Amino acid sequence: MTEIEQLLARVARQARDTRPWGWPPLPEPVDPSVIARAESALGFPLPALLAALYLRIGDGGFGPEYGLLPLLDSAPSGEPAAVPQYAANRAEGLKDPDWPWPEGVLPISHWGCGMYACVDCRDPDGTVLFFEPNADRADDAWYVDAASLKDWLHAWLDGTGWYEESNYGADLPPWPDFRSRTAPTT
Repeated sequence: MTEIEQLLARVARQARDTRPWGWPPLPEPVDPSVIARAESALGFPLPALLAALYLRIGDGGFGPEYGLLPLLDSAPSGEPAAVPQYAANRAEGLKDPDWPWPEGVLPISHWGCGMYACVDCRDPDGTVLFFEPNADRADDAWYVDAASLKDWLHAWLDGTGWYEESNYGADLPPWPDFRSRTAPTT
């Protein structure tokens, strides 16, 4: 079994076995056609590990805090889906050039208060970014949460994420690529 297969098995166990009381059951995995529709709507492919999470574990609802967003369709709870949220963020960024949304940065988990964990889909490892919209400037709103989606999942499974009580308040490094990824192209 490969390292990724082992990780997916751990995520599946955690997702299935640790549903908080009162939470709905874990959503079913998506069909490959849903991944194809999502990628077509986005205009870029999902990192392989992110696609595998949706294909093999469920359509969101697991992971740190509120868990992964559903991919295409909003959850029964009203939680937005990742693809429409990306489109809305990109459209809003075009209206307000002081707060651009980087191309290829897909919100995957909502932290509340407008904050998101996002995957940089242009990075093969899927760097996970933290978006904090309550900053004074967009340049100060983006942080590197984990160098890869794999690392982000391990932090959740191992209880070592910055959001854990024992680590709360840990400083995340700023995302150095924000300006280059949002600069107008000529």
